[in-house]
Amino acid sequence: MKKESLHPKISIIGCGNVGTRFAYALIIRGITREIVMVDINRKRLEGEVMDLSHTAPYTNPVNIISGDYEDITDSDIVVITAGKNQEPGETRIALANKNVELFRKFIPKIQQYAPHSIYLVVSNPVDILSYATYKISGKPKNEIMGSGTTLDTARFRYLLAKYCGVNARNVHAYILGEHGDSEFAVWSSAIVGGTYIKNYCDLSKNINSNDSDKVFQDIFEEVRDSAYKIIERKGETSYGIGLALARISQAIINDENTILPVSTLIEDFYGVNDVYLSLPSIVNKNGIQEALNIELNNDEINSFKKSANKLEEVIKKVGL
Repeated sequence: MKKESLHPKISIIGCGNVGTRFAYALIIRGITREIVMVDINRKRLEGEVMDLSHTAPYTNPVNIISGDYEDITDSDIVVITAGKNQEPGETRIALANKNVELFRKFIPKIQQYAPHSIYLVVSNPVDILSYATYKISGKPKNEIMGSGTTLDTARFRYLLAKYCGVNARNVHAYILGEHGDSEFAVWSSAIVGGTYIKNYCDLSKNINSNDSDKVFQDIFEEVRDSAYKIIERKGETSYGIGLALARISQAIINDENTILPVSTLIEDFYGVNDVYLSLPSIVNKNGIQEALNIELNNDEINSFKKSANKLEEVIKKVGL
């Protein structure tokens, strides 16, 4: 007789560095009672599960399983980090083609065993693969989201906080659009301590507001290029995204109605339709309760449309 699942239950498909860091963040934060980890490299997977399990004396109780697709049954969330990495010189479209074909193979398996779970897509290009998951699975749009610009936004808030000399939790600002080179900063609604950031810079005695425009541009470029710089130095990025995924999962498990910049299906936002991009969205036990069609200025609208046009081209070329 199969043992009944513990709940909350989160399954991870693809347990390389990102999947493993995510599992570690789940354990430390005590978000779930059961974690099922699925990976093609069974030997490494078993080693990771053994290593993670040895945290038991110092954490809340959690059952960690090195499993297969049938073990993901009744998961509250299935988090998908599986996918091929971009090779040197490889185009974005080539990578998208490879990973869409991979998703065509395993999304039906996930759907077979966990048809009612919330699917959280992390694999890159995340917006394309979130859309692919939506199309292949046939699930309702609210039950499929991508990690989107949650990590980009965290980097943005960290750098703004550093510049302003405040705690990052006192900075409210978003990176939206594509998780990639066409993403953009929403300066028009960036707030520090209840004050629009440009006003804050004028008010603060610690900031030379005369050079703030250049600093803001430098901060955005640092956010946009962070992944490249980290990968150049250590080969991959995983800690930041691991904790970002834990935060999204916590919002779902606890039915928080938390607003996060996840990748969602866009429907008639400044004329953009039928593409996955990041907008601030209310996240709860149902997945995405609502994507917020926030007001953007003209430059931001143009940037959003640029992101959409770029992804629409890729979607057509990969046959979705």
